[in-house]
Amino acid sequence: MKKALLSLAAITALAGSLCAASVTLYQDPDTGAIYTRPGEGRIKLGEFVSKEELKKTIRKDVKSELGVKVKSGVPTLKFSGTHYLGYTFIDNHNGDNSGKFETRRNYFQVKAYWNDTDYLRTTLDTFQDADGSWLVRLKYAYIYLDLADYIPYTGVEFGQAHRPWIDWEEHHGWLYRSVAKTFIEESEGGAHLTDSADLGVNFKTKTDYFSSELGVYNGSGYHHKHDGDSLSYEWRLTANILGTGRKHVHATEDEYLDLSFTGQINNQKGYDWYGIHAVYNRPMFLLAGMYINYENYADDENHDGWSINGEFRPVNKWAVFARYDNFEYNANDLTRNGLIAGAAYTYNKNVKFIVNIFDIDDDNNDDGGNNIERTKYMFTTEVHW
Repeated sequence: MKKALLSLAAITALAGSLCAASVTLYQDPDTGAIYTRPGEGRIKLGEFVSKEELKKTIRKDVKSELGVKVKSGVPTLKFSGTHYLGYTFIDNHNGDNSGKFETRRNYFQVKAYWNDTDYLRTTLDTFQDADGSWLVRLKYAYIYLDLADYIPYTGVEFGQAHRPWIDWEEHHGWLYRSVAKTFIEESEGGAHLTDSADLGVNFKTKTDYFSSELGVYNGSGYHHKHDGDSLSYEWRLTANILGTGRKHVHATEDEYLDLSFTGQINNQKGYDWYGIHAVYNRPMFLLAGMYINYENYADDENHDGWSINGEFRPVNKWAVFARYDNFEYNANDLTRNGLIAGAAYTYNKNVKFIVNIFDIDDDNNDDGGNNIERTKYMFTTEVHW
């Protein structure tokens, strides 16, 4: 009993020493006993610092290295960035050729979390003005709230928020935004009907086998002026056939099969469009396709288009990809076609290198001399941090 009490006292004393500051420990290799003083046959284990002292040391080091004090009104700030850097040579079939180095996207993003699920996001982007000057534009600025206690499996973005379709496709179906925008947004060879952000509200629901986004927006897009009181009603409804609706999927690791119905009734722009999209992905390959129908209220005619893209990953870190777009304006006999083909090498989790060609052919647009036939030869470096 006395031996036990003595051991307990030793442990208590040792714990007190550790909590106070730092202590050097020694061990008897025969008995395994731990001591705070050196002795015959004892082996030095090293110096141990208490948690409180470690925090003080870290705070001191940070302050001395930075020379500034960092404060925030929330417990967690998450910073990230996305950069698309490259070179493009353009072979203009009906004019002079050109070539230039480019920075196609520079995102700087901050998320301010006040709990595990709710946050405010701000994303800044750069763009080049007509005179060549580089300017900064606000891409996203919204509050996200988890509404699971009120609406099961649902959260909401309010402010300058994601529109329902483009961001989803960029993470599931078309993985090369650094080369070209998605079919529905791309102006060269694509449909060019909408962009990815706007002022409004977006309700996002995720279950294993079904996910959706339902939004109401100004309708003009984040870099166009909004006039009047007309709004745009937009949606994405997705059947996640393999139960991945709640998962943040990774194309090189996960298998998923998704069928989506998406579109807009855009009273601000004066049109509506509807799209059906399917994608099947395995770690070795991806195959996706989309059909859209578009009606412009001004000419009261239907127009349609389609796109198909795929990616094949034969060996680790390497991939080849291709996409074909076709969109027709029946009213003025305009057909846009785009063909993309290339290869990508993943240098590490932050950097990817891409080479590709992008052939654009609007050969039926003969009114006004705006015929566009050109081939781009592109090199791209994607950086994510």
